[in-house]
Amino acid sequence: MATEPTNARASFGDIAPHLAEITDKVLFRDVWEDSALTPRDRSLVTITTLIAMYRTNEMPFHLKKAIENGLTRDEIIATITHLAFYAGWPPAMTALPIAKAVFEESGV
Repeated sequence: MATEPTNARASFGDIAPHLAEITDKVLFRDVWEDSALTPRDRSLVTITTLIAMYRTNEMPFHLKKAIENGLTRDEIIATITHLAFYAGWPPAMTALPIAKAVFEESGV
């Protein structure tokens, strides 16, 4: 593995080194690098799932990654609005302040 700590190793590698290793190797290398979906599409699928399932802990990281992968502020807000009708009003309302904070932090 790389000498620089990855996000997984920095976040939880000290307590769960094997989980950090498979997060790096399987999730972020094998799954995220699969060419069947573009990084932008993967980010859209990921933030949609996180919002729908109330996974607020992971939302900031993946919203930032979505912006890095080309999703715009308007597209993210449209996704949250769309989810209000399919995943429910509470998940959408929970995602909005998280998105707002990420937008402010990212300057978008």
